[in-house]
Amino acid sequence: MPSVGELACTYACLALHDDGIPITAEKITTMLKVANVTAESYWPMLFAKLVQKRDIDDFVLNAGLAGNTASAAVSTGGVVSAAATAEELAAEDKVN
Repeated sequence: MPSVGELACTYACLALHDDGIPITAEKITTMLKVANVTAESYWPMLFAKLVQKRDIDDFVLNAGLAGNTASAAVSTGGVVSAAATAEELAAEDKVN
């Protein structure tokens, strides 16, 4: 089950994208503070890296398609997949 922090980061990314604001770890953290939500300190960075490498429009438009792990990130039950995808991206960055 996803944590409140993970869900808040997901919604922060969607809200920033909807307003056309570049998604950064700092902006996600600011939104979490304004919403008075506590999240692990690494979540905003992981979510920011996730959306830098993937298009949020693709996440939303392809939500629920079979075989597309990235699009599952924003589907109702897919927040855990977003965390897994973010962790995969972090692992890729360590390799590169």
